[in-house]
Amino acid sequence: MSIVFVPKRLRGTAVINQETIQRLLEENEQLIRCILEYQQILHRNIVYLATIADASPDIPVQSPHPHCGEAPSSTTPATSLQDTGGQAKDNS
Repeated sequence: MSIVFVPKRLRGTAVINQETIQRLLEENEQLIRCILEYQQILHRNIVYLATIADASPDIPVQSPHPHCGEAPSSTTPATSLQDTGGQAKDNS
């Protein structure tokens, strides 16, 4: 377990020596490798989704999260864009 997660009341009481420093460096190396792996997976997924979107622009996209991708109320609703063939309605 990382010393970062040591309760505040116990911080500062640990003996800092070469072994502790080496353990933290190894832990950091492991964390960096995990981050790089997930970054590669994320990049692959984004490229795949972009390829699908480019090939099929008419497929509606639905966000898995309820608040992600919501347009602010001041913008034109998506339904009005669909009603006019992709052109925004002019309400003036």
